[in-house]
Amino acid sequence: MKAQFNTRVTADDLIKGNFDEVILATGVVPRTPAIEGVDHPKVLSYLDVLRDKKPVGKTVAVIGAGGIGFDVSEYLTHEGESPALNLAKFNAEWGIDAEYKDRGGIKPPHLDKAPRQIYLLQRKTSKVGDGLGKTTGWIHRTSLKNRNVEMIAGASYNKIDDAGLHITVGGKDVVLPVDNVVLCAGQEPFRELQAGLEAAGKKVTLIGGADVAAELDAKRAIKQGTEVAAAL
Repeated sequence: MKAQFNTRVTADDLIKGNFDEVILATGVVPRTPAIEGVDHPKVLSYLDVLRDKKPVGKTVAVIGAGGIGFDVSEYLTHEGESPALNLAKFNAEWGIDAEYKDRGGIKPPHLDKAPRQIYLLQRKTSKVGDGLGKTTGWIHRTSLKNRNVEMIAGASYNKIDDAGLHITVGGKDVVLPVDNVVLCAGQEPFRELQAGLEAAGKKVTLIGGADVAAELDAKRAIKQGTEVAAAL
C-alpha cells in the first residue's frame, strides 16, 4: 500500500485495509485541567495559540510552567521576527557586540518592549522552570525575566470568569485581571483509533506520545519505533 499524506484515517479505513498489525504513533493532545470556568471564551489551549494563531489579548495568564508554558510565554512576549531568526536582534537582546567596539564584545542589552503582560503559573512550590534542561533552562528563565514575565509558584486555580483567573497563593486569594488564559497543563495520549481497532480484533501497538504522554522525548519515541519495526 502506498503512503497517503494529508488524509485523516479512521478505524474503519484501517480495518478494511486488512493489516496484520497497526502501530499508532498519533502523539498527544493538550490536557484540560479541572478548573471551574475552563470552558470560558477567554480560555485557549497552546495549540490555539501556536498552531491556529488565534488572537490573544494584552494581559495573559499561562497555566503550566513546563517547557510548553515557557515556549508559549516566549512567543507571546515577542512580536515581529524572532531573535532566533535575526542575528542583529539576537545580539541586541543579549548584549553581544559583534563588531567588538565595546570592551570584551559586551554591551548593555536592548530589548523591544514586550507586547503583553504575562503571568506564568504553576501548582508546584518549587522554582518556576526548575524542570527545564540543565544547560538551557537558565536562558529561558532569563529571557522571560528580562521581559517582565511574572512567575508564580504554588498557585491553586479556583475559577475563570469575566473578571479573570482566580487563584490562591500563599493563603491569599488573588484575581489576575487577564484577557486570556492559555492552558499549558501537560498532555494526554491521543488514542481515538485504538478502541475500534481492538474491537475488530486488530493488534495495536502504541509508541511515542500515544503510549505515554508524560516526559515525552524524541529519543524514546524513536527507540520504540525502531524496536517495533525490527520485531515485525
